[in-house]
Amino acid sequence: MTFHAIDRDTDYLLPPSVQEWLPEAHLARYVVDVVEGLDLSALERAYAGRGSEAYHPATLLSLLIYGYATGTFSSRKIERATFDSLAFRYIACNRHPDHDTLFYFRKRFGKKFQSAFVQVLQIARENQLSRFGTVSLDGTKIHANASRHSALSYGHAEKIEAHLKAGVQELLALAESADQSSVPDGASLPDEIKRREDRLAAIVVAKAKLEARAKERYAQESAEYEAKRATRAAKEAATGKKPGGKPPTPPESGPRADDQINLTDEESRIMKVAGGGFEQCYNAQAVVDTESMLILVPDVTQATNDKEQVEPMVGKMQENPEGLNQPETLLADTGYFSQRNVTACVDTQITPLIAVKRDAHHSPWRERFTEPTPLAENASAVDAMKHALKTKAGRAAYALRKQTVEPVFGIIKSVMGFRQFLLRGLENVQNEWTLVCLAWNLKRMAALRLQ
Repeated sequence: MTFHAIDRDTDYLLPPSVQEWLPEAHLARYVVDVVEGLDLSALERAYAGRGSEAYHPATLLSLLIYGYATGTFSSRKIERATFDSLAFRYIACNRHPDHDTLFYFRKRFGKKFQSAFVQVLQIARENQLSRFGTVSLDGTKIHANASRHSALSYGHAEKIEAHLKAGVQELLALAESADQSSVPDGASLPDEIKRREDRLAAIVVAKAKLEARAKERYAQESAEYEAKRATRAAKEAATGKKPGGKPPTPPESGPRADDQINLTDEESRIMKVAGGGFEQCYNAQAVVDTESMLILVPDVTQATNDKEQVEPMVGKMQENPEGLNQPETLLADTGYFSQRNVTACVDTQITPLIAVKRDAHHSPWRERFTEPTPLAENASAVDAMKHALKTKAGRAAYALRKQTVEPVFGIIKSVMGFRQFLLRGLENVQNEWTLVCLAWNLKRMAALRLQ
């Protein structure tokens, strides 16, 4: 048996051209080709033109997109990869942007990633990768860059506040007394007092934010309460009978004892996650094309459930350019169902197929081969949708949901490895999710071009 010689002393030179470093079908080449063809003039104009030469926005954006597409999210790791990885070297033209440059580019120009996102979708449409006729809407919880153990509830804040105030009074009394023999050696009373006063100040700020949130919640709940009362009153006036069921309960003002704020990322929320338990998260939403599995609309919300996300996501979708803004059908699971959401889709000339309830497992096999009774002429939008979901065509269309949007989330989390935001604050997180979805779309388009 002969072996290759172990020789680490012979000098080797990289090819003289970076074009020789990677195979023609490599993802890094595709990312560079697409990004350098985008209109990035808004990014270019943001540079002042003073000082030393800056890295071109196309180079930095390509590095970030390829990093997120391949599971390299940290700006420090991307900088290191420009030394260690041929793909990153190729994108960076054998240069090495430092992590501060990458970090501030991502944070400063996060809002402008949306323009690049839309332009990439236009390229997909021009290349006829899909007709964008049927879309699926879903959400997934993604961990915030904060621990749930950093959360503080209003009730606990009041207890800590009382304890700290008592401690400050005790230390002040001890500092004013003539006999300080009880003070331990090495202890500084001014430092101990300041430490407690600083914590008190932080708790006061946290409580004020919780009180402001409670005020907004009370205003919203009061409006909903009045609307329900008005509906019941109108129904009673129309029928002459008192409506059945319990009358709506008026909301309570003020913060609740279990209202929480996270001291690391105050805009994140405690959310129930898959598999059980609660974590500090954001709710990432996506509208996914069922034919190409490309994401049409990314967004992030603080809402713990999906009930209120249909209207804003449809609205964002209609802001897209022509051909990407008016699908024929929208699919969504039961978490999105409400009469208001169904009506919102119908009003925008989109056919909704939103599950009304969870289907029972192992349903009778004959149901798959039967059609429902004809729909009444005066049926409401909800009744029409329920009827459509029972038809063979409706069942087949709705079945596309599980094989489009859910796999996209699975690939983003398990293959690309994106399970936690790096940035903090709702706006920054929204921009980062746009970057994640942009990376997914380019990764997917690179695969579709080879089919």
